[in-house]
Amino acid sequence: MTGQPWTHAPLSALDLEGTGAQDRDREAILEVAVVPLVDGSPDMGSAYETLVNPGRPVPSRPWISPGLTDEVLVEAPRPEEISAELHERVEGRYLVGHNVAVDWRLLHRHYPGLRPAGLIDTLRLARAARLEGSRSLGALVDRFGLRDRVNELVPGGRPHRALWDTVAAGLLLPVLVREVAPPVVSLEVLLRVASPPEDREMGEPTLF
Repeated sequence: MTGQPWTHAPLSALDLEGTGAQDRDREAILEVAVVPLVDGSPDMGSAYETLVNPGRPVPSRPWISPGLTDEVLVEAPRPEEISAELHERVEGRYLVGHNVAVDWRLLHRHYPGLRPAGLIDTLRLARAARLEGSRSLGALVDRFGLRDRVNELVPGGRPHRALWDTVAAGLLLPVLVREVAPPVVSLEVLLRVASPPEDREMGEPTLF
Protein backbone atom coordinates (compact mmCIF):
# COMPACT_ATOMS: atom_id res chain seq x y z
CA MET A 1 0.00 0.00 0.00
CA THR A 2 2.79 2.45 0.86
CA GLY A 3 4.25 2.11 -2.64
CA GLN A 4 1.22 3.80 -4.15
CA PRO A 5 1.27 7.51 -5.12
CA TRP A 6 0.76 9.57 -1.98
CA THR A 7 -2.24 11.31 -3.54
CA HIS A 8 -4.07 7.95 -3.65
CA ALA A 9 -3.67 7.33 0.09
CA PRO A 10 -6.49 7.91 2.60
CA LEU A 11 -5.35 11.29 3.93
CA SER A 12 -7.13 13.74 6.21
CA ALA A 13 -5.84 17.07 7.44
CA LEU A 14 -6.36 17.67 11.16
CA ASP A 15 -6.07 20.49 13.65
CA LEU A 16 -7.09 20.90 17.29
CA GLU A 17 -7.35 23.98 19.46
CA GLY A 18 -6.97 23.39 23.18
CA THR A 19 -6.39 25.02 26.54
CA GLY A 20 -2.61 24.69 26.20
CA ALA A 21 0.15 22.25 27.05
CA GLN A 22 0.61 24.08 30.35
CA ASP A 23 -2.45 22.16 31.55
CA ARG A 24 -0.50 18.92 31.04
CA ASP A 25 -2.85 15.96 31.50
CA ARG A 26 -5.77 18.35 32.05
CA GLU A 27 -5.42 20.01 28.65
CA ALA A 28 -8.86 20.15 27.09
CA ILE A 29 -9.87 20.13 23.44
CA LEU A 30 -11.85 23.25 22.53
CA GLU A 31 -12.18 22.84 18.77
CA VAL A 32 -11.38 20.17 16.19
CA ALA A 33 -11.45 20.03 12.41
CA VAL A 34 -10.87 17.12 10.04
CA VAL A 35 -10.81 17.59 6.26
CA PRO A 36 -10.28 14.68 3.84
CA LEU A 37 -7.72 15.21 1.10
CA VAL A 38 -8.85 13.91 -2.28
CA ASP A 39 -6.12 13.69 -4.94
CA GLY A 40 -4.03 15.82 -2.59
CA SER A 41 -6.56 18.65 -2.19
CA PRO A 42 -9.00 19.50 0.66
CA ASP A 43 -12.49 18.12 0.08
CA MET A 44 -14.52 20.86 1.71
CA GLY A 45 -17.78 19.09 0.99
CA SER A 46 -16.72 16.42 3.48
CA ALA A 47 -15.08 18.75 5.99
CA TYR A 48 -15.92 18.37 9.67
CA GLU A 49 -15.45 21.00 12.35
CA THR A 50 -16.90 21.42 15.79
CA LEU A 51 -16.41 23.32 19.00
CA VAL A 52 -16.04 21.16 22.10
CA ASN A 53 -17.40 21.92 25.55
CA PRO A 54 -14.53 21.17 27.96
CA GLY A 55 -16.90 20.90 30.92
CA ARG A 56 -15.03 23.57 32.87
CA PRO A 57 -14.21 27.27 32.54
CA VAL A 58 -11.57 28.17 29.98
CA PRO A 59 -8.71 30.13 31.56
CA SER A 60 -7.87 33.55 30.16
CA ARG A 61 -4.61 32.93 28.32
CA PRO A 62 -3.10 34.75 25.35
CA TRP A 63 -2.52 31.56 23.37
CA ILE A 64 -6.16 30.44 23.41
CA SER A 65 -7.64 31.13 20.01
CA PRO A 66 -9.93 34.15 19.63
CA GLY A 67 -13.60 33.36 20.01
CA LEU A 68 -13.17 30.23 22.13
CA THR A 69 -14.90 31.63 25.19
CA ASP A 70 -16.99 30.05 27.94
CA GLU A 71 -20.11 31.66 26.51
CA VAL A 72 -19.55 30.04 23.12
CA LEU A 73 -18.28 26.67 24.31
CA VAL A 74 -21.05 26.01 26.82
CA GLU A 75 -23.43 25.26 23.93
CA ALA A 76 -20.95 22.95 22.16
CA PRO A 77 -21.05 19.14 22.32
CA ARG A 78 -19.08 17.36 25.04
CA PRO A 79 -16.04 15.26 24.05
CA GLU A 80 -17.98 11.99 24.36
CA GLU A 81 -20.65 13.30 21.99
CA ILE A 82 -18.23 13.62 19.08
CA SER A 83 -16.35 10.37 19.70
CA ALA A 84 -18.21 8.34 17.07
CA GLU A 85 -17.76 11.09 14.47
CA LEU A 86 -14.02 11.28 15.11
CA HIS A 87 -13.61 7.53 14.92
CA GLU A 88 -15.36 7.49 11.56
CA ARG A 89 -13.19 10.29 10.19
CA VAL A 90 -9.81 9.33 11.67
CA GLU A 91 -9.72 5.54 11.86
CA GLY A 92 -7.35 4.04 9.30
CA ARG A 93 -6.44 7.38 7.71
CA TYR A 94 -3.13 9.22 7.55
CA LEU A 95 -3.42 12.47 9.51
CA VAL A 96 -1.78 15.55 8.00
CA GLY A 97 -0.99 18.62 10.08
CA HIS A 98 1.61 21.22 10.92
CA ASN A 99 3.55 19.86 13.88
CA VAL A 100 0.87 17.17 13.87
CA ALA A 101 2.37 15.17 16.73
CA VAL A 102 1.19 17.86 19.16
CA ASP A 103 -2.40 17.51 17.93
CA TRP A 104 -2.15 13.73 17.95
CA ARG A 105 -0.96 13.62 21.57
CA LEU A 106 -3.94 15.68 22.69
CA LEU A 107 -6.37 13.71 20.54
CA HIS A 108 -5.00 10.37 21.72
CA ARG A 109 -5.17 11.47 25.35
CA HIS A 110 -8.91 12.09 25.04
CA TYR A 111 -9.66 9.30 22.58
CA PRO A 112 -7.17 6.50 23.28
CA GLY A 113 -9.08 4.07 21.06
CA LEU A 114 -8.42 6.04 17.88
CA ARG A 115 -6.14 4.26 15.41
CA PRO A 116 -5.08 6.37 12.44
CA ALA A 117 -2.85 4.74 9.85
CA GLY A 118 -0.06 7.24 10.49
CA LEU A 119 0.99 10.87 10.81
CA ILE A 120 2.35 13.24 8.16
CA ASP A 121 3.90 16.46 9.43
CA THR A 122 4.12 19.44 7.08
CA LEU A 123 6.66 21.05 9.44
CA ARG A 124 9.03 18.09 9.02
CA LEU A 125 8.41 18.27 5.28
CA ALA A 126 9.38 21.96 5.27
CA ARG A 127 12.58 21.06 7.11
CA ALA A 128 13.31 18.31 4.61
CA ALA A 129 12.92 20.87 1.83
CA ARG A 130 15.57 22.99 3.61
CA LEU A 131 13.43 26.10 3.44
CA GLU A 132 15.02 29.15 4.99
CA GLY A 133 13.26 31.59 7.29
CA SER A 134 10.26 30.91 9.48
CA ARG A 135 8.59 27.54 9.05
CA SER A 136 5.46 28.44 10.98
CA LEU A 137 2.20 27.56 9.27
CA GLY A 138 1.31 31.20 8.66
CA ALA A 139 4.74 32.03 7.27
CA LEU A 140 4.67 29.08 4.86
CA VAL A 141 1.14 29.90 3.73
CA ASP A 142 2.31 33.42 2.86
CA ARG A 143 5.58 32.22 1.33
CA PHE A 144 3.70 30.10 -1.21
CA GLY A 145 0.84 32.53 -1.78
CA LEU A 146 -1.84 30.28 -0.29
CA ARG A 147 -3.58 32.71 2.07
CA ASP A 148 -6.23 33.87 -0.38
CA ARG A 149 -7.06 30.27 -1.25
CA VAL A 150 -7.40 29.30 2.41
CA ASN A 151 -9.66 32.29 3.02
CA GLU A 152 -11.74 31.34 -0.02
CA LEU A 153 -12.23 27.79 1.25
CA VAL A 154 -12.85 28.92 4.85
CA PRO A 155 -14.93 32.11 4.53
CA GLY A 156 -15.06 33.97 7.80
CA GLY A 157 -12.25 31.81 9.19
CA ARG A 158 -9.00 32.99 10.68
CA PRO A 159 -5.57 31.62 11.55
CA HIS A 160 -5.28 29.70 14.83
CA ARG A 161 -8.78 28.34 14.47
CA ALA A 162 -9.12 24.65 13.72
CA LEU A 163 -10.69 24.70 10.26
CA TRP A 164 -8.48 27.47 8.89
CA ASP A 165 -5.30 25.76 10.08
CA THR A 166 -6.51 22.37 8.85
CA VAL A 167 -7.19 23.65 5.35
CA ALA A 168 -3.92 25.57 5.34
CA ALA A 169 -1.97 22.39 6.14
CA GLY A 170 -3.91 20.47 3.49
CA LEU A 171 -3.08 23.04 0.81
CA LEU A 172 0.52 23.27 1.95
CA LEU A 173 1.18 19.53 1.68
CA PRO A 174 1.40 19.20 -2.14
CA VAL A 175 3.39 22.43 -2.38
CA LEU A 176 5.99 21.15 0.08
CA VAL A 177 6.05 17.72 -1.57
CA ARG A 178 7.23 19.44 -4.76
CA GLU A 179 9.92 21.34 -2.84
CA VAL A 180 11.65 18.23 -1.54
CA ALA A 181 14.54 17.01 -3.71
CA PRO A 182 14.13 14.46 -5.16
CA PRO A 183 10.38 15.10 -5.28
CA VAL A 184 8.20 12.88 -3.13
CA VAL A 185 6.07 10.57 -5.25
CA SER A 186 5.04 7.56 -3.18
CA LEU A 187 3.33 7.34 0.18
CA GLU A 188 6.28 5.27 1.39
CA VAL A 189 8.73 8.11 0.73
CA LEU A 190 6.36 10.72 2.15
CA LEU A 191 6.07 8.76 5.40
CA ARG A 192 9.83 8.35 5.58
CA VAL A 193 10.38 12.08 5.12
CA ALA A 194 7.46 13.58 7.02
CA SER A 195 6.41 11.18 9.78
CA PRO A 196 7.25 12.38 13.30
CA PRO A 197 9.25 9.97 15.45
CA GLU A 198 7.33 7.82 17.89
CA ASP A 199 6.98 9.55 21.25
CA ARG A 200 7.52 6.65 23.63
CA GLU A 201 7.10 8.77 26.74
CA MET A 202 3.50 9.45 25.73
CA GLY A 203 2.82 5.75 25.54
CA GLU A 204 1.29 6.25 22.13
CA PRO A 205 0.63 3.32 19.81
CA THR A 206 3.14 2.56 17.09
CA LEU A 207 1.50 3.89 13.96
CA PHE A 208 3.84 2.70 11.28
